[in-house]
Amino acid sequence: MRTLLTHATLIDCVEPTPQPDSAVLIEDGRIADIFPAGNVPTVDDAEVVDLAGAYLLPGLWDVHIHPDYLSLADAPLAEQVTLFGHRLQAALLDSGIVGLRCAGTHSYMDVAWKRAFDSGQHLGPRLFAAGHFLTTTGGHFLTSGHALEVDGPYGFVHAIREQIKHGVDHIKLNLSGGILGPAWDLHRHSFLLPDELKAAFDICKLREFKVMAHATNPQAVKAAIQLGAHSIEHGYILDDECIELFLKHGTWYVPTLSISHLTPTQATNDWEKRWVKNRNLAHSLCCRAEAASDTHQAGFIKALKAGVKMALGSDIRPLKDAALLELGLWVRDGATPWQALVAATRHGAAVCGVGDELGTVERGKIADLIVVGGNPLEDIHNVRRLQLVLKDGRIVSDKRQRRP
Repeated sequence: MRTLLTHATLIDCVEPTPQPDSAVLIEDGRIADIFPAGNVPTVDDAEVVDLAGAYLLPGLWDVHIHPDYLSLADAPLAEQVTLFGHRLQAALLDSGIVGLRCAGTHSYMDVAWKRAFDSGQHLGPRLFAAGHFLTTTGGHFLTSGHALEVDGPYGFVHAIREQIKHGVDHIKLNLSGGILGPAWDLHRHSFLLPDELKAAFDICKLREFKVMAHATNPQAVKAAIQLGAHSIEHGYILDDECIELFLKHGTWYVPTLSISHLTPTQATNDWEKRWVKNRNLAHSLCCRAEAASDTHQAGFIKALKAGVKMALGSDIRPLKDAALLELGLWVRDGATPWQALVAATRHGAAVCGVGDELGTVERGKIADLIVVGGNPLEDIHNVRRLQLVLKDGRIVSDKRQRRP
């Protein structure tokens, strides 16, 4: 099957300049060729889709997600698994989010849906699974139901082996506290002892599994990077040495600005205000988020200016809104629209280990693409003006008849 997308304004996420009146030929799910303005070929057996000047770019990625936090008392497991699948599919079809990396689920819901999507029996985004996130007794976010409390070096070794056995793609370790939790779960506190840290990272190295490290203060960030973490999540407090270590080791940083920035007093547009109202976060947690927000922003800007490798992850729900909100916060906090867009496309695929196949519009790559009605490099919120979503070169969502 061949499809020819014509009259596209191409943003390939390789070069920061839009390429007007381009054409892209898709064959067997991959980008077979890209034609500049005035060089559109005649392809007799191809379906031609005229984009009429709309913006063609790689699909979006959100590399820090969770399912809804529901206990089994709130909803039976079967309902929760179904709901998660629905949310994942909505992210793809309603928002053009073609790839997601999980940061913790209970009951290996993410593994189940990854397998379902990969099999082709169900339509959904590309999903990278973590299973449970691992923390200590009295560790981070125990009320979520997604955490496993683990203690001692062998406790971590055993828990990591269990995750591997159940089919995860990476290991999520919560090394420190957070912003949204009980009074004893503080982001300035680290939880693991040195021998626990070493054992956890040692077994991951032996089994060749990447570590996704929840690290929120300089002590935790430095320990994780030095032990070989693939990515640092949150990094609410970063000092100069943290930045130096990011650069020295080539470690990824996923800042999740939404956690500290989305409160009633900080919401700056209708999308943020609507999300904050629906979230209805407790006043005490809003205070904790607001107290951390400026420091979080300062570390984000410091990392951005230094050239730290950064990818976009939201850590909020619903999944169809989360990455779009996080994109807006990146720009609000000082990133250019280009930097934010690359973080949500090329870098999202790269942090998941599939940058050679996805994340940009280049010859030979898998055609996971979106079409939007405005230039996101002029206004990042134009990614919300979604017209088409393609997965494996096939149109799976067409909203052109519902354009504003």
